[in-house]
Amino acid sequence: MRFNKKLARLIVSASVFVAVTFAHKQVYSHAYLREDSRSRNIAQIQTNQTAVTAVESVGMTVSDMDKSVEFYSKVLSFKKVSDVEVLGTEYEQLQGLFGVRLRVVRMQLGSELIELTEYLTPKGRPIPVDSRSNDRWFQHIAIAVRDMDKAYQHLRQYRVQHASTAPQRIPDWNSAAAGIRAFYFKDPDGHNLEIIYFPPGKGDPKWQRSTDQLFLGIDHTAIVVSNTEASLKFYRDLLGLKLVGESMNYGTEQEHLNNVEGARLHISGLRSPAGPGIEFLEYLTPQDGRPFPVDARPNDLMHWQTTLIVQDAEAIAQRLRMNQSTFVSPSIVTIPEQTLGFKKGFLVRDPDGHVMRLVEK
Repeated sequence: MRFNKKLARLIVSASVFVAVTFAHKQVYSHAYLREDSRSRNIAQIQTNQTAVTAVESVGMTVSDMDKSVEFYSKVLSFKKVSDVEVLGTEYEQLQGLFGVRLRVVRMQLGSELIELTEYLTPKGRPIPVDSRSNDRWFQHIAIAVRDMDKAYQHLRQYRVQHASTAPQRIPDWNSAAAGIRAFYFKDPDGHNLEIIYFPPGKGDPKWQRSTDQLFLGIDHTAIVVSNTEASLKFYRDLLGLKLVGESMNYGTEQEHLNNVEGARLHISGLRSPAGPGIEFLEYLTPQDGRPFPVDARPNDLMHWQTTLIVQDAEAIAQRLRMNQSTFVSPSIVTIPEQTLGFKKGFLVRDPDGHVMRLVEK
């Protein structure tokens, strides 16, 4: 009898212990879930604050503004929409250079914009004459055309400098890009440009609209990257752009398009809610492309800067600093009277050295 009473007490004690332990676990679990949910909400808010809302324009440094404006307007049908000359401390801080006096011209094709900047002072260096398409300072804008053959003949009439040997057609085995035709060439300063034709079913549907225009607009800007995953962490994870497509491009057509023997590329396309895309070109072979010069400055002609609109410049700058990004601007700059079309902004480099200008309207 005593034995049974002791056993009963032990069973009751064990049951109480299990119940209390389970209750504690439930409380802890619910607290953990609440904390996890709160963390996800905070992360979502931070992502929304720092997400790029539009790729507004793609810019480049030019040596002679009048010559560049003539080229882009006469040869490629861009229209000038603004022309300003600026100087002062704010622009020195924005560009990370002392003593700048800038002439900045914005030009439009379709609904897309380019921004040309001439440094009246100080002058920078020309693009290296031995630049190749797999060097990591390579960047271009891809201009969609209605008819590749007519566009190519038009460029030939103006004696543009070839970068590709001739227009190339992506072969049918490449399902992601089959039938797309493209051609690389250069502007007067040696900046790489591309004309690109999208057959029905490929690219943005707006390039299929009926029109008499030969040059339609800017589909994307392409940059050479050394590591796609590292670039995705910057553009997708920190800036909020979305990866919308990938392809593996190689073969004689790709080699002659890029004018790089043995070219084998991993290509990734990213988009924001508005504006042209940003395309990664990772050369799996050959891997002898040169890195971005460590002493590169915005007044050098190899300088491009892609303008990305954000809702909160302070929030995105803080996030980039926490991830050890390299800034060109020493701080966020407020632009007097929004002479450049935005309220505040800064310049920052991606993992390979390409410059992005983050602006708040």
